Amino acid sequence: QNRRDTAAARRFFRKLLKKTGTVPRVLVTDKLRSYGAAHREVMPSVEHRSHKGLNNRAENSHQPTRQRERAMKGFRSAGAAQRFLSAFSGISPHFRPRRHLLTATDYRAEMTARFAIWEQITGVACLPTMA
Repeated sequence: QNRRDTAAARRFFRKLLKKTGTVPRVLVTDKLRSYGAAHREVMPSVEHRSHKGLNNRAENSHQPTRQRERAMKGFRSAGAAQRFLSAFSGISPHFRPRRHLLTATDYRAEMTARFAIWEQITGVACLPTMA
């Protein structure tokens, strides 16, 4: 395919280099052979790793942290997302009991207890309501 040949890989690498503005220390790709050929032309001094499991870091979209980031779209930066998630990841499991282990009655009782604990900790029950 002309979309996956060496010339396309060369264009892809040049575009990435131009966008980032720095030369990477290591280049990690899948096993497409045209990446190796383009790598030797465009940036031969950079180490090229192409192995089955090495690219998994870039494909972590299924992990819980990434799912929460996707669900809470609208962060202005990765730092803002990380600040939110560092607090949220401690609170979130409190409101998500392992539903598959509970009957409906037990689940409702558990959630009632957890919300009561949350109100006690945060002091929400003590705040005056606006009427």
